[in-house]
Amino acid sequence: QFELLESGGGLVQPGGSLRLSCTASVTLDYYAIGWFRQAPGKEREGISCISSRGESTNYADSVKGRFTISRDNAKNTVYLQMNGLKPEDTGVYYCNAQRYNLLYWGQGTQVSVSS
Repeated sequence: QFELLESGGGLVQPGGSLRLSCTASVTLDYYAIGWFRQAPGKEREGISCISSRGESTNYADSVKGRFTISRDNAKNTVYLQMNGLKPEDTGVYYCNAQRYNLLYWGQGTQVSVSS
């Protein structure tokens, strides 16, 4: 059974850093991975994605230059390094894995940026 587990969230002060992990129960070799977030009262938005082999990445303008997505297929894990965190980065962060018409979501991890 395909399962995704996000981890690494927490409470951090503005300007701080966190590294989120998205770990799968099976190989991620053939899946593109996306990170999304949902702020309170807002719709879920895509913030970054990475191709199956990691050769291509994309970022939302709101996180470009601050967040870095990477993957270690040997560990079935995709990371989101978040630097220079701002209060508006607060929300629940989700990862998904997509291959053709298959799409899987994790349960999310809370990130709170506050002084």
